[in-house]
Amino acid sequence: MRYANTPSTPLADGEEVLLSFRADRQTYVRDHASMAAIAMAAGMVILWALGNPHVWTGAIGGLGAIALRGWYVASDELAVRWDLTDRRLLGPGTRMVGLREIKHINTFLSAVQIVTVTGDKHLIKYQSDAHATKARIERIAAGGRP
Repeated sequence: MRYANTPSTPLADGEEVLLSFRADRQTYVRDHASMAAIAMAAGMVILWALGNPHVWTGAIGGLGAIALRGWYVASDELAVRWDLTDRRLLGPGTRMVGLREIKHINTFLSAVQIVTVTGDKHLIKYQSDAHATKARIERIAAGGRP
């Protein structure tokens, strides 16, 4: 049984999966802890700016919002897998990028962004080492091996 979080695009004749990229649980938790800290501070600043005497409730609201979000989407986000073949990068469902179609590969915190020559953007999230993931994709796209 295939899930929407994993590639469902069939491999071409002779095509082989060289590497798979999955979300890292520790990175997911760390990123959500950072988002919670920012949400807590933002909630407190907003309440302070509005003149609310209970500024501390902004911290509770920010923490609660991010904790709920993190818990709610964890099962989906942590099940995502991207497969890198000798010809294509296959993403969740039917997402697919030919290696020759990649224009830029960017990193931002724990994510790797793939930008195609047509401007399409794909995000490989929650990588424990985003720079290493980027380097592996670049090496395969240049005709190398993992």
